[in-house]
Amino acid sequence: MIRSMTGFARRELAHAAGTLAWELRTVNHRYLELSLRLPEEFRSLEAECRAAIAASVKRGKLDATLIFRAAPGAVSGLELDTPFLDELIKRTHEVSRRATAHGGQMTPSSPLELLRWPGVLKEPQQDRAPLLGAALETLRAALGELAGSRASEGERIAAMLRARCQQLEEQVAAVRARLPEVRERIRARLEERLGQLTLPAEPNRERFEQELALALARMDVDEELDRLSSHVAETAKALGGDEPAGRRLDFLMQEFNREANTLSSKSQDSATTRAAVDMKVLIEQMREQIQNVE
Repeated sequence: MIRSMTGFARRELAHAAGTLAWELRTVNHRYLELSLRLPEEFRSLEAECRAAIAASVKRGKLDATLIFRAAPGAVSGLELDTPFLDELIKRTHEVSRRATAHGGQMTPSSPLELLRWPGVLKEPQQDRAPLLGAALETLRAALGELAGSRASEGERIAAMLRARCQQLEEQVAAVRARLPEVRERIRARLEERLGQLTLPAEPNRERFEQELALALARMDVDEELDRLSSHVAETAKALGGDEPAGRRLDFLMQEFNREANTLSSKSQDSATTRAAVDMKVLIEQMREQIQNVE
């Protein structure tokens, strides 16, 4: 089963400490490119979040954002670091005395200025492990939802690719069915041209057959048709596999194009040329869709 690289998922969880919400967006990209946005209090989860995402998503540009809204009742008051404040006041008085001794003057620090000093106020220690665990579990649930979204889009792409492969097989079969007629027409054309020549003696039929064989070999497309059929089979195999198949399918499209171009260049028949053009149109339609396959 193939997956699209385009998808969106949002998963929300109500926790005692507040509301957690993950938003995941993916678009096509050559490799996995991850942009992770976490609130400051969840920074310790970054490595685990990246590992969880990498285990679920193999290719694509992924934007992952965690939104946290604290519950009103869960907001705790600030604590005063009394020993630190006492030491700060003591040092402030000491600096003020030294300034006075040297003829200077200092404005006494106000209580608000002291409170602004880093470390005077601090949040009470809390056990954040349950909240962090809930955030990680919510991420895994969002990744599951994202995988479902990408798989659903992948099924649509796979159905389109299978339909185009079926059309390619039909074109290959039509060209193959015309080969005997095309070869006979080439023979007849050479016979006609030979008959129009004024020759002093009867043409050497053995040499004629040799030249005919060489002309047919230069225009022979059996090998190209066989390879096209082989590529169709490989595409079907890739679509039915469990592993990400985007890069393999992209390579197959290059091979499809190569064979279709060779078929067109060798063609000595207008119907075969039209079939080659139709093949290239189908291949381009497939290639456009495959750019979005993981």
